[in-house]
Amino acid sequence: MASAISANRAELLAIANSVATEKMIDKSIVIEAMEEAIQKSARNRYGAENDIRAKLDPRTGDLRLWRVVEVVEVVEDYFKQVDLKQAEKLQKDAKLGDFIVDPLPPVDLGRIDAQSAKQVIFQKVRDAERDRQYAEFKDRAGEVITGVIKSVEFGHVIVNLGRAEGVIRRDQQIPREAARVGERVRALIMKVERQNRGPQIFLSRAHPDFMKKLFAQEVPEIYDSIIEIKAAARDPGSRAKIGVISRDSSIDPVGACVGMKGSRVQAVVQELQGEKIDIIPWSEDTATFVVNALQPATVSRVVIDEEEGRIEVVVPDDQLSLAIGRRGQNVRLASQLTGRQIDIMTDAEASEKRQKEFAERSKMFEEELDVDETLSQLLVAEGFSELEEVAYIELAELAGIEGFDEELAEELQSRALEALERREEANRQARRALGVEDDLAELPHLTEAMLVTLGKAGIKTLDDLADLATDELIAKKRTEQRRRDGTRRERTDDKGGVLGEYGLSEEQGNEIIMAARAHWFEDEPETEEAANADSSQ
Repeated sequence: MASAISANRAELLAIANSVATEKMIDKSIVIEAMEEAIQKSARNRYGAENDIRAKLDPRTGDLRLWRVVEVVEVVEDYFKQVDLKQAEKLQKDAKLGDFIVDPLPPVDLGRIDAQSAKQVIFQKVRDAERDRQYAEFKDRAGEVITGVIKSVEFGHVIVNLGRAEGVIRRDQQIPREAARVGERVRALIMKVERQNRGPQIFLSRAHPDFMKKLFAQEVPEIYDSIIEIKAAARDPGSRAKIGVISRDSSIDPVGACVGMKGSRVQAVVQELQGEKIDIIPWSEDTATFVVNALQPATVSRVVIDEEEGRIEVVVPDDQLSLAIGRRGQNVRLASQLTGRQIDIMTDAEASEKRQKEFAERSKMFEEELDVDETLSQLLVAEGFSELEEVAYIELAELAGIEGFDEELAEELQSRALEALERREEANRQARRALGVEDDLAELPHLTEAMLVTLGKAGIKTLDDLADLATDELIAKKRTEQRRRDGTRRERTDDKGGVLGEYGLSEEQGNEIIMAARAHWFEDEPETEEAANADSSQ
């Protein structure tokens, strides 16, 4: 490049062509870079204060150099201005206020100028190359690409993709997979980011989508959208599960993915370094899909808690370790596949849990409704678990229970309502004892029990409540339960909202917060009127 500026016309064009071809960028960008370099060097020669322009003809190689000056009546800046008399020598029809061209002779650049010009051209070409790389890859996220391993730096694998480089970070690699320089490797393009040092192409071999794309390459029915992979979960390098469904009832989705003698799935397994893959029929019925996802374990019963987004799965005692898997792998993958928290328990544990809940609910009804043990147990056996259910159920439905009549149903509902009122009054007294203001009791959706919880958290005034964000008020605490080697471990995330246990919706949370903030705006109109009155005086 150093010789480019002082070269003859043919050499200039030849250099522009070769650089454009080598870097795979538009020739016009190289020509523009050369012009910019010549302009910079010419300013060094004639003075940086001059507005100097250069134009290189891309067809003939002719180089024109000039400075732009303004026609003025009195010259104040001799570098950028000329008077009318001098301007007419350059351009006959020049008028005051015009910008005209003052031709300059080509400059013979010295070694320092040529080196500076070379750097300008290199930088311009490098920027254009980076723009080209970003434009080529920015819309290819989610695509599987093949490259050659260039190097391994601090555990991250640098991959030569031909026109660019990508990186497989350590956490996106398959564990224990050896990366050897010069080997070909396939990976998923996760994202492409534009950064100062050029586009960063992040690749992954551990993402579930990489496995899904591999199946699409091996199974024509997936590529043709006859079979769809509805869900996928991976423990990279060890085990994976995919849920598949067929849009053609005559095609078995599991069989199609396995292939003749397992040929199709084995091709994916080999690419994933021996990762075992369970192919599971997907079902819209959550319980059925959970049962399938926990294969090869046998499931006795599935209980779904829609409100908490949890699933309780009961298995025979001899199936417990199989359902959990080594280090909890099977249940963890099934949980990822279904998008639900799955709790595993044995038949014996489920029975113990049911008996405990039955006893607790029976005791509660016995005490709150002042009934005998037989009647309280009958209510629990019929599915009642809370006083509100007894108090607000249709009278005919309650009276329709075997052994009940309308008179007994009315009495039970009356006692349930009285019990709820006693609770409410007890909570009201507790709330006032905590110093929670009565103004909070006027807000929508808040019960006295909720106000007690707020008081215990130090939220006692409208301003205290108004300062909270919705999530801080209603977000549920997250509890994780896992079984490993037959033991139960529980971990609760205490970052939930103050009222997270009450199941308030986001809409209800917003209404509470906005109602608490309403008093902030009540005085604004009066303030504006007072300000207007003061200004008129």
